[in-house]
Amino acid sequence: MCSVIIPTTDIMLTVDSQVESSGPEEELKGTKRKISLSNCGACGSEEAKYRCPACLAHSCSLLCVKKHKEDLGCSGVRNKTAFVTLSQFDEMALLNDYRFLEDTGRFADSATRDNLIRTPRATFKAKRLAANARKMNITLRFLPITFTKSRENSTVFHAKEKLFLWHLKLIFPQSSTEFSQRRVSDKQTLEQILTHYIHPTESDPVTRQKLKMYVHTPFDHVNVFMKAEGRKANSVRYHELDIHRSLRDNLSYKTLIEYPVLHVVLRDHWKDYPLKGPAFFSMSHYGTHSSKR
Repeated sequence: MCSVIIPTTDIMLTVDSQVESSGPEEELKGTKRKISLSNCGACGSEEAKYRCPACLAHSCSLLCVKKHKEDLGCSGVRNKTAFVTLSQFDEMALLNDYRFLEDTGRFADSATRDNLIRTPRATFKAKRLAANARKMNITLRFLPITFTKSRENSTVFHAKEKLFLWHLKLIFPQSSTEFSQRRVSDKQTLEQILTHYIHPTESDPVTRQKLKMYVHTPFDHVNVFMKAEGRKANSVRYHELDIHRSLRDNLSYKTLIEYPVLHVVLRDHWKDYPLKGPAFFSMSHYGTHSSKR
């Protein structure tokens, strides 16, 4: 068996050369790291190790991370929908967008699998309301309990007097205002309901101030529309309601989702609410409006 003797001086030279060659490079890496991360933005004394995904603030420890959140009111959560200019759009931004779309798809898929979200209300109260509405030729449908419209619905049926006390939403588009009113008797006419909002003297002063355009408009220049339910999104149509008839008469032979939503519209904007029905009916509708003018 033979052996090879390597001089110790060669080994030392090799080690020394490796140390010499790696020393400046390691120092350079350290310098670059300090430049890129800077000092901690919370304490200002330590080298930063972390960067906040939300505000990009630098921090060195968990204590400083919590301090920067308290001082700046920062959530620490990256804004996934923040605008990114084309010049700043890189591979990381593309990856973030891809992950955001994945999260959105996952959330939508989980919603379709959740029976609680998909299933409309089937409580005894809902069934009773729907049954009594059918007797008045009204089709009443309900949303799942997770919908805001479902939670805020306060409609009740008064069995003794055989009338609905509706939860009612009134939208005044020309004033960009809407109101919700609880327990509105279906025996009231639309004119009586609107009196509390747009009558020059009998309406609430605060409400009257918000609806100036309506208050200064004659009642015969105001019309009420209700969206026809069950149509495609690209084919929205409306029912034209009679302001002098009761709420019950106006809702008869119509479909409601939870409760009535009425659009109170000034005459110059009636054309923005196409009516449900054949073309000749719509033409007669606009002819009627023309005669009123």
